[in-house]
Amino acid sequence: MKESKLLDMQRKVEILAAALKKALVRLDNLQEFTQGMLTSFQIHIGKDEWEKIVEQLKDINKREDVEQPVEKGS
Repeated sequence: MKESKLLDMQRKVEILAAALKKALVRLDNLQEFTQGMLTSFQIHIGKDEWEKIVEQLKDINKREDVEQPVEKGS
């Protein structure tokens, strides 16, 4: 391979690496923001109401898990 082509490939890899690093930082920031929002919501509605919501979500998840194999088999 020509040296110029290798240098071009190296430059492209460095650009991709920088873009990936930026995306990972943004993803981490989003995760922290989301966790903060959930914590704020939990404090706002109170422990009892939060536990009711969690149980409702668990029930929904269980129903979806049961329904999925039926849909795949059709």
